[in-house]
Amino acid sequence: MPVLKGSSLTVSCSTVSILNVTTPVNVKWAGKKFDNIELNPDESPALFKAQLYTLTGVEPERQKILVKGGTLKDDTDLNKLNLKQMMGTAGELPKAPEKPIVFMEDMSDNELARALEVPMGLQNLGNTCYMNSTLQCLRVMPELKESLNRFNGNVVGGVDPSNNLVASLRDLFKQLDQSGDSIAPLVFLQMLRTVYPKFSQQEAGGIFMQQDAEECWTSLVSVLKEKLGSSVDAQNFVDQYMYGEFTTTLKCDENAEEEPSISAEQFAKLDCFISGQTNFMQQGITEGLEQKIEKNSPSLGRSASYTKSSKVSRLPAYLAVNFVRFFWKPTERIKTKILRKVKFPFDLDMTQFCTPDLQEKIAPVKSRLLELEDKRQAEVRKAKLAKSNPGTGESSTSMDVDQPVEEAVSFDDIMHKDLASDLGCNPSGQYELCAVLTHMGRTADSGHYIAWVKKADSDDWLKYDDDKVSIVKQDEITKLDGGGDWHIAYICLYRSKKLA
Repeated sequence: MPVLKGSSLTVSCSTVSILNVTTPVNVKWAGKKFDNIELNPDESPALFKAQLYTLTGVEPERQKILVKGGTLKDDTDLNKLNLKQMMGTAGELPKAPEKPIVFMEDMSDNELARALEVPMGLQNLGNTCYMNSTLQCLRVMPELKESLNRFNGNVVGGVDPSNNLVASLRDLFKQLDQSGDSIAPLVFLQMLRTVYPKFSQQEAGGIFMQQDAEECWTSLVSVLKEKLGSSVDAQNFVDQYMYGEFTTTLKCDENAEEEPSISAEQFAKLDCFISGQTNFMQQGITEGLEQKIEKNSPSLGRSASYTKSSKVSRLPAYLAVNFVRFFWKPTERIKTKILRKVKFPFDLDMTQFCTPDLQEKIAPVKSRLLELEDKRQAEVRKAKLAKSNPGTGESSTSMDVDQPVEEAVSFDDIMHKDLASDLGCNPSGQYELCAVLTHMGRTADSGHYIAWVKKADSDDWLKYDDDKVSIVKQDEITKLDGGGDWHIAYICLYRSKKLA
């Protein structure tokens, strides 16, 4: 197993055992024997340890010398020990490793990734970080991979290009799961550019241009919706797990007597609009759900101003939120970027954005889920308190403070029948952040995109910087809310909280 140079793990045989404790004494260590070492009971054991250090190379603080009654310590009075009766057995000494120790700093990136069980990344094929980051965020959905594995199409020349794109995505995900090295997504990139020629744009000199990751995300979700088709027994994955539904009301601002029109429409993501007063993602979502539009008024017989108000009537298991950070700057003919800091939550409650009908349906499940989470947090606090104050008499040995409370709880008795039968919906309105796609740079068509994905069953996150994949702490994710030239959240992907 790889270890760090200079750590206490670099010496595997660090036990020094006294075999025949008299004056002089004999010491056996790592298959070697040192005879007639003088042990003066009037001196400090630290001096004896220093003497052993010169012979064995084992630092004094890492030596373990067994004496009657325990381990020899630096403040032990040797005169109080009956040295003539002090006995010790070496036991079976640790064997030398069959393979030489490999240190982390000597490993290649791929060797280090395998040792730390870090997934493989995607090679940048020339301004393709927008695509790589999108794919790594989409991979966080196991239901998507399962749906792709059921897809029977293959990459065949001259056949439906969209079919080839989905087949190449399936094959690429399989490669990433099985390979020990980073992958060059050549086939997938070719299929993407065939279906969506926009991603084939080149600069002077034949260099492929950087593209907008949000456009790539939207394009892929669209083709998946089309090709991972519905059947009598199974609905389309995207419709089930990624698409929500709005109930939208259009009201004429210029004629209060005109009857408002109400309609239902699907959405694949929510927009977070950013103004000079937007500090939190929820504020931006609220702004996006109420807009002013111009349309023809049947009662006035002309174009008029309308207020378009939307409420969520169905929540999907996976909810994407797009931060609308780019706007067209006509003088420079580029998409420029809003750098304003906008905080996004790790836990998202969507209740306030739902229709009254959906709020009523999700309320029982939400209430019970929050009760369980409160109970878990109380148990965690109790365990931490017991661990930090052992004198209280409460033991924390039976529970890891970071481990959720295991409790078999059923939600079947309180879940509304409409939600119970709606596979792929979120029946509680409660979400947790599982992936963030970020952008660093001043324009959408330049800079760099990275994917940050929550590690399974851990508080740590995976940073996918093309083929460079590393583990980062959750604190790093809190720094992605903007306000400067560092990576800024562009798309946040939330998943429905699991029902315990």
